Amino acid sequence: MERRPSAPGFVRWVTRTLEDAGYETWAVGGAVRNTLLGLPSGDWDLATRAPPAVVRRLFPRTVPVGIAHGTVGVLTREGVLLEVTTFRRDVETFGRHAVVEFADTLLEDLSRRDFTVNAVAWHPVREEFQDPFGGRADLAAGLLRAVGVASRRFSEDYLRVLRGLRFSGRFGLRIERDTWEALCRATTHLGALSPERVREELMKILSEDVRPSGALALYGISGALEVLYPELAAVRGLQRRGTGEDLWVRSLLTADLLPAHRPSLRLTALLQNLGHTTQDGVPVEGGATWGEGAPGAGVNARTRDRAAGLMIRLRFSNAEVREVAGVLEAGAEPLPAESAPAELRRWLHRVGPERFPASARLWIAGARLDRLRHEGDPAPVVKVLRRLRGELRKSPPLRTEDLAVNGRDLVAMGLKPGPRFGKILASLMEEVLEDPTLNRREQLLEAVERWLEEEG
Repeated sequence: MERRPSAPGFVRWVTRTLEDAGYETWAVGGAVRNTLLGLPSGDWDLATRAPPAVVRRLFPRTVPVGIAHGTVGVLTREGVLLEVTTFRRDVETFGRHAVVEFADTLLEDLSRRDFTVNAVAWHPVREEFQDPFGGRADLAAGLLRAVGVASRRFSEDYLRVLRGLRFSGRFGLRIERDTWEALCRATTHLGALSPERVREELMKILSEDVRPSGALALYGISGALEVLYPELAAVRGLQRRGTGEDLWVRSLLTADLLPAHRPSLRLTALLQNLGHTTQDGVPVEGGATWGEGAPGAGVNARTRDRAAGLMIRLRFSNAEVREVAGVLEAGAEPLPAESAPAELRRWLHRVGPERFPASARLWIAGARLDRLRHEGDPAPVVKVLRRLRGELRKSPPLRTEDLAVNGRDLVAMGLKPGPRFGKILASLMEEVLEDPTLNRREQLLEAVERWLEEEG
């Protein structure tokens, strides 16, 4: 039996108010599609024949969220902002956006939509469907199909290529043959999209999909990955030594094992192997394979820099870039379980205690994946994480600010502020990381004297 939407009371109230005033109104978009799939409806959107000025006159509290495109936000008595958009039709398209004008009928509005599953309308009061393109049948068959001529739909707005890949992956829909062929041809035009739109699509996958690997694998198969993310495309085919595991596949499956409410951590997993190729995509670290054990600092630094470059290109915020790059610099592979305590402290000093939780999640996800795919033993990862937590519980000095001496002490010794200050404090930091009991003012001042004597 076909699922039927059940619109909240505030949706029925807005619909009834518009229709009582003589303006046809329907629920459209994701809420209708999701309900038919048996998923939570999410946000409701309405399409109406009423012009924006009429919508604003009929309701006491409105917000002009997109007046130029015919969208008015109606603030309901429940405090929900419901978007109401006037029926539209495309006048001219450019591959990135369209010039639209208001239309008179629902059919015109549904005709301009991307896929049949998104072109189903539901009347919240009369409880009936309008489905001129067979979207319900496509959903029942697990099929994603473009409205009308697929090549025309994609050429109108190339973002539809990425939306199609996201819908296919998220909802497990097979892309219909003509639609898939047109989609693959259209990937060559994805460079025309703004970085912000590309970033938004990626983060929707990482924050909404239970298994982001589904949609992201299609990025690679369709050709979208090479156009938008050549750094990631270069990782495809590189193998992890000893397992034959494709590093791109490993990145995808690691992201699957991380929580959707931590999309930045999933992004970190996706970017974790960028350092295994050069800027031109040539494999490093032993040719086409990746060495056993934790990668060296060079790989981590390359991964950090290339991930930061990719994120800057996509206009991520500086804070987001620092968060992801910092975890990648710490390394996607865990420290050896038998690392000396001083090595654990040096790692915490370099990474920063604030990034330890993210690194721990990434390491655990990798260990889970190894166990699922290769029957690996997670015990060493668990052990080193416990040892790192144990070091943190001791509150060791991990920053120069934690040292028992500071710049004022060096000035009091007759030293002038300058580059030498940094070298001296770094030398003291290294001694204290090796033995935290040395972090006493008298001992550190003696160490400064020795350092000065050695430097001449």
